Amino acid sequence: MLTLLLVGLGGGLGSISRFGLSEFIYKVFGKSFPHGILIVNILGCLLIGALAAFFQKERLLEHFLTPHFRALLITGFLGGFTTFSSFSLDALTLLQKGEWSKAIIYIMLSVLISMIAVFVGFYLVEKY
Repeated sequence: MLTLLLVGLGGGLGSISRFGLSEFIYKVFGKSFPHGILIVNILGCLLIGALAAFFQKERLLEHFLTPHFRALLITGFLGGFTTFSSFSLDALTLLQKGEWSKAIIYIMLSVLISMIAVFVGFYLVEKY
């Protein structure tokens, strides 16, 4: 039961963080391209890579390595922070507007840079 509550708490905080950060990014860059969700998803991938390396190498103090803490951060917070459904809807919206080149760029950037971010996050923690 505690794990479910922690996942819910983390998910709520992650969702609020995603909304706040993506809205800020849209204010800076505008909404002609889905910069907000792109940047949020890349940042989330960087963080999940770093956390995976921390948990794998057991560099954190032992009491932080509990399954509850992992559920709070990875499943909860980062699950709420990143969003594949918003990414998919943004891509569909671009396609419906006939902005095929923007849609293709967005899809490619989202997938490629997110994968790179996971590797970079993992590598940085492994290395340092």
